[in-house]
Amino acid sequence: MLAPAPRAWLGLIAVLAALVVVVLGALFAGQSEPGTVDRWIVEPTADSVRGPWRNVALAMDFWGEPAGAAMLVPAAVAGCLLLRRPRAAVLIVGAVGMAVGATTLLKHLVGRTIHGDDNLSYPSGHTAFLTALALAVALLATGRFGLGRAPATSLVLGAALVAGAAMGWAQVALGAHYPTDVLGGWCTALAVVPATAWVVDRIADDVRWEAR
Repeated sequence: MLAPAPRAWLGLIAVLAALVVVVLGALFAGQSEPGTVDRWIVEPTADSVRGPWRNVALAMDFWGEPAGAAMLVPAAVAGCLLLRRPRAAVLIVGAVGMAVGATTLLKHLVGRTIHGDDNLSYPSGHTAFLTALALAVALLATGRFGLGRAPATSLVLGAALVAGAAMGWAQVALGAHYPTDVLGGWCTALAVVPATAWVVDRIADDVRWEAR
């Protein structure tokens, strides 16, 4: 799943993303207010969109909710199986699960809140989920079409950027997260998915070798 073309760049990006997650988590640990960067982007203490754009944000938010995820993930897995890519199906489930699990754990470790002590906010699980799913699908595409280093890296990072930006905007617009929460969720997916792909490849290769 982790094709040779984008492997080196994705490894470096994963390390840098993990550092960003750790640094932001340390900066905002235990806080319940927006930081300077958050206030510079938008005041995240109330819904910042109305009218049609609010409906767009709610529609995007739905795909990060359990009901929406229960539709997206099985559809992606079914697509992989139809294309006879069982390894990609395993990656999708593993990458999404690891991204959501990592954000859930980090929320309790960091303890940053929004709109009350019960609403843990850092990092954004919705953003991590959709970014991880987009990354996994993009990795499948790079391998299937045999893309070179530059096209493969561009496709993978482009998919991550579009998915993260779309879901991140919705979370901030609805007042569910601070902008830095969104950045943390995006970076969590960037750190987790390449590592998950590497593990899936190693296990699959070992099983194939033993089956010979």
